[in-house]
Amino acid sequence: MTTARFGAIVGGTLAVVWAAFGFWVFVGVAAATFVGYLIARVLGGDVDLARVADALRGRRSSS
Repeated sequence: MTTARFGAIVGGTLAVVWAAFGFWVFVGVAAATFVGYLIARVLGGDVDLARVADALRGRRSSS
């Protein structure tokens, strides 16, 4: 599945949720989707949590 197709599926799903259940449910589903995406990236090794924490604290890395 291409990235564009996956994005279209997620966007369509969110639009249906918004239309069927309202704005706040849409926000909750979007937030849960984002958290799931981040967890998948961390487990896949694409995101280093130590570097993210350092960036949030304002520390600069040498790399």
